[in-house]
Amino acid sequence: MAKFNIFRARPAGTSPVATAPGPTGRTYEGGDGYARDTKSELFLLAVSNMGGEDTFYESGTQRDNRFAQLVHEAALADPEWTARLLAWLRGEANMRTASLVGAAEFVLARLVAESGAGVTNRAVVDSVLQRADEPGELLAYWTAQNGRRVPKPIKRGIADAVGRLYDERAVLKWDSDARGFRMADVLNLAHPSPAASWQGSLFQYVLDRRRDADTSVPEALRVIAARRELMAWPVEQRRALFSRPDAVDVLRGAGMTWEAVAGWLQGPLTREVWEALAPSMGYMAALRNLRNFDEAGMSDQVASQVAARLADPGQVARSRQFPFRFLSAYEAAPSLRWGHALDQALQASLSNLPALPGRSLILIDTSASMTGGAISARSKVTPAKAAAVFGVALGAKGEQVDVVGFADGTFRHDVPRGASVIREVSRFLERIGEVGHGTDIVGSLKRSYRGHDRVFIISDMQTMSGYYGNGVSDVVPKHVPVYGFNLGGYKNAAYATGKAGRHEFGGLSDATFRMVPLLEAGQNATWPF
Repeated sequence: MAKFNIFRARPAGTSPVATAPGPTGRTYEGGDGYARDTKSELFLLAVSNMGGEDTFYESGTQRDNRFAQLVHEAALADPEWTARLLAWLRGEANMRTASLVGAAEFVLARLVAESGAGVTNRAVVDSVLQRADEPGELLAYWTAQNGRRVPKPIKRGIADAVGRLYDERAVLKWDSDARGFRMADVLNLAHPSPAASWQGSLFQYVLDRRRDADTSVPEALRVIAARRELMAWPVEQRRALFSRPDAVDVLRGAGMTWEAVAGWLQGPLTREVWEALAPSMGYMAALRNLRNFDEAGMSDQVASQVAARLADPGQVARSRQFPFRFLSAYEAAPSLRWGHALDQALQASLSNLPALPGRSLILIDTSASMTGGAISARSKVTPAKAAAVFGVALGAKGEQVDVVGFADGTFRHDVPRGASVIREVSRFLERIGEVGHGTDIVGSLKRSYRGHDRVFIISDMQTMSGYYGNGVSDVVPKHVPVYGFNLGGYKNAAYATGKAGRHEFGGLSDATFRMVPLLEAGQNATWPF
């Protein structure tokens, strides 16, 4: 009788996030824990680590130290892989702090070990600097950790980035006394070469302004000159600007962001001001100001223009917003007029979520560790909210999907076909606490798995000790793929991953969901970079 070549046999793809084949320790809740290799642990921590932020089971310091140590190990063992990870982390994954810290620790590890083979340290630093305030951020981190001496690879990588990033608008937006490293400090340390004559004038102006705020503006710097002229206007003239048809052009010509306008007017932003600003605001700025638009009484006509921008898939992609930000905007906006646009934007931001043929089970963790704190000090978004966004949206794309919330117990959450995903996420979140506050992955599988074709578990994976033999594979047959989506990045996994139908990925964006169709086709999935 055949043992292996049976009807249910299918090619089994492997996935990159790999663990030891058997338990090597414990999760934070006492369940069997499976150690990951260095790359796997670093990847899952990197895509969930906001830098310096406490989580339910780890302090910010513990996480940062673990992250730095993992970067050191990976930078020495495989510098090319680590360099690709850091560039991807800042770009597609949009993890700003983790990529900056990672680049600094990458350079430090290689300098200490005197390892210069492969990718250059300079190129790695340059690759993670994508916004004009980030050279100063990187210098602030480096000097806080290592003292005032800045090595040449850091300086040269920053110099390369400054040539790309510093222009008049960047200086007006990001250079201020509130920062420990002003742009002049960056120029003095890195000594970048100007890319053009106007940039040479800009660099000199930035240096001169550091010493004398009233220094003259070179003729080539027209935007800065226009800003200085606007700042000299009396308050009455500033307010009167918004009755003119060219108000937006005047403000744009002076590099005025909405934050700059708020200070410049020396008073509240009225309906007329918001209606003038909104059409030209950046995507993130518009998304974060929906409450202000409503409270100021913005007209439906202008609001419809803003909503159309928010819903546009191209603009959603270019904005690189985390999907949960659309849920936050929906929760904050008083008016219902934004709802449909935000629902469309949310779904556009999740374009990498696969359509699921057949029957699927999606388990969404609602335990205390997923709800007990926000993902960062400046956010109200908990890991449970991010999990619900992914889980409910994934459920809405499948043919026959059972969406189940779990903690100590489970609850089924039906997602009607054609329903608003963003409203269904909100409805799901209202049920948190309904089945306790523990994390029982295997017990929840026993209560929910009924011959499904695949299983998704969206959790921080810190499951409690179970009484179910060999864990996940005692409940879900080995030929049925189990996909863990990890939102915690903690050290130990809840089950063995990397092959035999057991996989894990993670992050705050949908980028790593691209692995799923490959694995469903029996192919090997590689890193997303």
